[in-house]
Amino acid sequence: MPFASIFVPDFPVEAVLRAEPELRSQPVAVLEGKPPVQRIFGLNEKARHAGLELGMTRLQADICPDLAFRCRSILQESAAHTALLDSAQSFSPRVEDTASDTVVLDISGTEPLFGAPAKLARDLARRASELGLEANVAIAANPDAAILAARGYPGVTVLASGSEEERLGLLPLEVLVPGNHPGESNPLLQTLDRWGIRTLSAFAALPEIAVSERLGQKGVYLQKLARGAISRTLVPVDLPLIFEETIELEYPLVLLEPLAFLLSRLLEQICARLSARALATQELKLHLELETGIHLEEDQVDDGRTGDLVGTGALARPGRAEARLDFSSHNHSSFTRTLHLPVPMLDSKIFLKLLQLDLRSHPPGAPIKKITLSAEPARMRAAQGGLFQPPSPEPEKLELTMARISAIVGEGRLGAVEILDSHRPEAFRLQHFTPAAIERKKPQEES
Repeated sequence: MPFASIFVPDFPVEAVLRAEPELRSQPVAVLEGKPPVQRIFGLNEKARHAGLELGMTRLQADICPDLAFRCRSILQESAAHTALLDSAQSFSPRVEDTASDTVVLDISGTEPLFGAPAKLARDLARRASELGLEANVAIAANPDAAILAARGYPGVTVLASGSEEERLGLLPLEVLVPGNHPGESNPLLQTLDRWGIRTLSAFAALPEIAVSERLGQKGVYLQKLARGAISRTLVPVDLPLIFEETIELEYPLVLLEPLAFLLSRLLEQICARLSARALATQELKLHLELETGIHLEEDQVDDGRTGDLVGTGALARPGRAEARLDFSSHNHSSFTRTLHLPVPMLDSKIFLKLLQLDLRSHPPGAPIKKITLSAEPARMRAAQGGLFQPPSPEPEKLELTMARISAIVGEGRLGAVEILDSHRPEAFRLQHFTPAAIERKKPQEES
């Protein structure tokens, strides 16, 4: 039974690069802790080539002139981990959440759908790259051998059945016990290093009884791992479908133009994750955490008087977006906008235009510290045209056109008229306009 493992090297850095892909061309260091005792928690390959090491202080790392410093973000790592699970679950329903940077999937029976294991491994790597993560992919006969191969070999690796011990023997011992805190060394690795054991093949060649006497059962288990001889049952994970992306800003954001740039990046990430699951969305929720030293009143936000800070004070589109303000703190508040779409959609450009129009009509009114964008998943719509049906506008373009008109004519002045069941002859209300479906007429049978 074959298994595939996806491993993301330098995961804290990859989580940052996923949010800021323009940094991939330069050395990057991820810092942990509070100033002035910040230390390097993660490095990319370019930073290592510049002579930097994990555990160094920021002052020591300043020797690299082109180095980009970023603080570690647990929210970004969580979003990157969810994207990693999405890339795996788009190929197999049986996926194990092994670690924050590693997942394992059961690929038995997938060859008729995705081709040979080597092709499947390349497709997995490409899917992870589309979701913003550069990953190593390995395929082996058991999950642990696939994990070790993904940690040790870059790119795509396929281990033939029976060759696990030979292929894994070339790898260093560090792949057995990863995840050490920067600046700390594993005691077991220190012991083996004093013995002169530095590769898996050297460790696997040791007598099993002697290993048990000196290292205990953990040493025996790790030796079996080094030989690729452990076969276990996969523990699949069944997580709820949550499509959410977050950006924490170092400095408050004041203008809507840079906000649109960040929203575009978040929307592209969410749409890529939805597309990997063959899903769309019919509801978008934007949550902004604001930083303000004044207490805003809800009527001030509604009538547009806060447009001097962020955005303008034009009227909002009626019935299609909901706002919620939270003034629980004197210095911090939150601002939420919810867009309800008429049909499931998957177009990041359309979503961005709708959010821009809505934010111009309903500005947050204060500098923005944190941006959270979430999408409610929905099945993609299935539509079939007919030769005898009049053409109708595309739902995406129609929704965008109505949003632009609503921003001009004002609130409550655009929609479809619905006659109310009332004694008043002129009683009506406006609802959101959607083109009515035209039923197909069955052709009359010839007599």
